[in-house]
Amino acid sequence: MPLMQLIYVSRPFGFDEQVLSHILFRARHNNARDEITGALVCRADIYLQLIEGPKAAIEALYVKIRADDRHVEVRKCLQRVVTERMFPNWSMRHDPVQSWMWSEAQVHNGAVDRATAAEILEIFHRL
Repeated sequence: MPLMQLIYVSRPFGFDEQVLSHILFRARHNNARDEITGALVCRADIYLQLIEGPKAAIEALYVKIRADDRHVEVRKCLQRVVTERMFPNWSMRHDPVQSWMWSEAQVHNGAVDRATAAEILEIFHRL
């Protein structure tokens, strides 16, 4: 059965560990219910998330994500149909990828905007 995979990037608004814990708790619960898997790269300067699952569930979740006031500047980086999940065992994996992803300065200077879909997808392959 084909699945939809979607990657988006945004900028946290009011980020702290308590906010992150709440996001992860709710995502893991709701995603398991909705047959969604994925991974969230979350730092004080960037949210980068890959979600995958049934098309209707991914589209509904993305509408909620765009309306969430805990982040701003939500931008879709990639949307595609896949036959296999990249994170089949994770209702929502979290990884801050501090050491090998873009630095805070690079993010601030537009590295995400210049990145190709393949380069962004590679971040999740490395997880």
